[in-house]
Amino acid sequence: MFLSLDTSTLTLSLALVERVGEEVRAIEHVVVGPPQKQSEVLPGVIGELLARHGVKLAELEGLAVGLGPGSFTGLRIGLASLKALAYAAHLKVAGASSLAAVALEGPEGPPLFCLAVARKDDLYLGAYQRRGHSVEALEPETAMSPEEVAARMAAEPEAVALGPALTDYRAVLEAAGVAPQRLLPGPAFPSAVELARLARFPEAQPLEAIFTLEPHYVRASEPERNPKFPPLPGPAPTARLKDD
Repeated sequence: MFLSLDTSTLTLSLALVERVGEEVRAIEHVVVGPPQKQSEVLPGVIGELLARHGVKLAELEGLAVGLGPGSFTGLRIGLASLKALAYAAHLKVAGASSLAAVALEGPEGPPLFCLAVARKDDLYLGAYQRRGHSVEALEPETAMSPEEVAARMAAEPEAVALGPALTDYRAVLEAAGVAPQRLLPGPAFPSAVELARLARFPEAQPLEAIFTLEPHYVRASEPERNPKFPPLPGPAPTARLKDD
């Protein structure tokens, strides 16, 4: 049994799940959306979920978390919270792509362009293909304008789009030439249940390795893009987890 969490959008998705053979079954899935703030409700929601099922934190197999791409603030809140809990209870942590979790709710067969909002007039795109309860990345996740997404879809006539960005950008993509039937309904946020299906806990994980797990930001944040504040030296942030 383990907890799974995604905070890559304004909607918090939290699930208590268990493995039954090769399958992952949701014991309870909690969704908390705006106007409630994730930073205010997250600790309490986790505690209440565990208490409802008589489970102590230290009894869990581990904690799974969505690495984005998505909201910079949301990703930091979710990952920092789970790192603290994992360290305190000596639990393993596994990260997975939030867009890959979206792809698990898409149809099998066609290329899936999973979209989330990066910033105004800028979208995250993850191209995946779903096979049952697994997905295959067709290319690295990236950020581009809605017009560029429309051009990509024109170049890949079999592809369909889905994901949180369509809540606000469906009409924009249609205006850019994407046929309405290629813009699928839902999901409005990455599901922690689907994310749990992607999570893979290592057999052993040193406690210090927990703190090397980072969100998949894809692009620089707004402060980092400000020319008044040039980037600091060193490697660009990427999602990684020490395995030594």
